[in-house]
Amino acid sequence: MLKQSPIAIAVASALMLAGTAVAGPVADKPMLVAQAATTPAPATAAPAAASKRPAPLRKRAPEAAPAPSNEVMVFDSKGVRLAPFSAAMLAEHLVMETDGFDHKQATQEGTTGRDRLAQDEIQRLCSGKNVKLDDKTTARINEMAAATIKYPEGGIKLGDWKKGRELAWSGFGFRTAHQVDDHSKQGPGANCYNCHQIATDRTGGTLGPELTGYGKIRGINPDMLKYTYDVIYNPHTYFACSNMPRSGAKAILTQQQIMDVMAYLFDPESPVNK
Repeated sequence: MLKQSPIAIAVASALMLAGTAVAGPVADKPMLVAQAATTPAPATAAPAAASKRPAPLRKRAPEAAPAPSNEVMVFDSKGVRLAPFSAAMLAEHLVMETDGFDHKQATQEGTTGRDRLAQDEIQRLCSGKNVKLDDKTTARINEMAAATIKYPEGGIKLGDWKKGRELAWSGFGFRTAHQVDDHSKQGPGANCYNCHQIATDRTGGTLGPELTGYGKIRGINPDMLKYTYDVIYNPHTYFACSNMPRSGAKAILTQQQIMDVMAYLFDPESPVNK
């Protein structure tokens, strides 16, 4: 594949906004190329006869700008052809096929930066600005999320709330590049505090619902324990396209750590319920 620099692609996208564009492989990683639109010059009026007085000049209405093209020229194994083009195609090329990102950097989970940028199906369905889901898509996301949940062999039980407290207030995680989180020295946290106010002894975030008094309000019963475990493991099971991380499904927390966080939420001795 002939790779294009980010500057070349930016020029291509700018030319597309100006008129018609041609571009190349993105799906089969087609090469993107652009060509400026050409607008034919207006025809000049025929010269007036010498014996006649020239007609007075009239103000001509401005010509409408040509509508941007939504097609690009694709160069790939199938030859050269026009194909529909979208912002998503350009974004995919810029992120995955140019050198703007360090795709080879190692990650804590043993993969690469490129692997992290590749979306799974739930992420693809939830990507975009102001995503609106229909009932069928919502049900599909709920179903896929529920299929990822694995339960402890001995059933769901509350762990150690003190360990759960440390996890809930830890934001240590999966940073790479210039500030790498070394998991050989410290495990990742649950990062609950970033979005939730959890207890009255510390200040948390407001992006998610307040969890103060969680166990006292909801009570401890099998259904509530399962619901809480599911939401921490993979929140898309109940809330399609939630902003909450999939802590169990993405191996951020172990099953035991999830139950420790649950103990922090449910145990009567926990600061959450004091």
